Amino acid sequence: MTGAIGSISASLLHVRPLQADPAGPVERALELVGLEDPALTSSIAGAIRFVLAFVVVWAVGRFVVLPLLRRALDRRGLDEHARNPLLMVTRFGLFFLAIAVAFGFGGFGNFLVSMAGIAAAGALAIGLAMQNVISNFVAGIFIYTDKPFRIGDWIEWDNGDYAGVVEDISLRVTRVRTFDNELLTVPNSVLTDDVIKNPVEGDKLRLKFVFGIGYDDDIERATEIIVDEAERHPDIADDPAPSVRLTELNDSDVGLQSRFWIEDPSRSDFVRIKGEYITAVKRRFDEEGIDIPYPVRTLDGDLSLNGADQSVVQPAE
Repeated sequence: MTGAIGSISASLLHVRPLQADPAGPVERALELVGLEDPALTSSIAGAIRFVLAFVVVWAVGRFVVLPLLRRALDRRGLDEHARNPLLMVTRFGLFFLAIAVAFGFGGFGNFLVSMAGIAAAGALAIGLAMQNVISNFVAGIFIYTDKPFRIGDWIEWDNGDYAGVVEDISLRVTRVRTFDNELLTVPNSVLTDDVIKNPVEGDKLRLKFVFGIGYDDDIERATEIIVDEAERHPDIADDPAPSVRLTELNDSDVGLQSRFWIEDPSRSDFVRIKGEYITAVKRRFDEEGIDIPYPVRTLDGDLSLNGADQSVVQPAE
């Protein structure tokens, strides 16, 4: 027994310690196919690991991340046209993430660090040169998240100097079709930095119009006519009910402001309903003998003619 133990001990003393195999499975597979140059084997193995890592990360993003993002955008109720730029940005992000992971997994860490430094310097230079573009890009993201307007909305900005229907929203510009059929390409930063009026965002829109009548006309009767014509129009809402307020005492007329509501407003409805309503009120005023005066000024004085022996005195209207 003692001899057996001694022989086993002697055998263990002659066994060399196990060494960790620096070659990975890819390197060993390449050696099996006959590649014996260590440098060449290491380079080819790094390239294979790079491709495998890139494919795996891209596949996970393509078949897992993007579907989850689409569901999240659907829950937020974003339009199809508004979702496409966000999905495009996500695809670019996944692509660069796959590249970064592939470089690291392929053993090209030093190269990746060098590329990151170069990319950082390039990004700084590009950022300084493209401040306006980046500003519009960020503004486009805010438009997508805040949703101050949608495609098909009628908007106004710059104190009402510009107005039209939104045709397209991208990450850099928004395209608006004016009511004269002109296409305006507006940088997104202009829309986010200014006050935007969106008259059709709500379910109802209140319209106002001032009717001027003469000082000798019956204000109560004119008010009844204005309200009656609003109630008769089929596209003017009954609730809230139309109302009239005396708001102006001008030089030549008394201003009665009519206030009424329309449902499901659009630019075409707004123009049509307002025009039909004003026409109906004007017709009733004519039938009732209520005058809509226009400004009249009388100028008094002497008119002298150069080279004439006499002056002409004549009132001018």
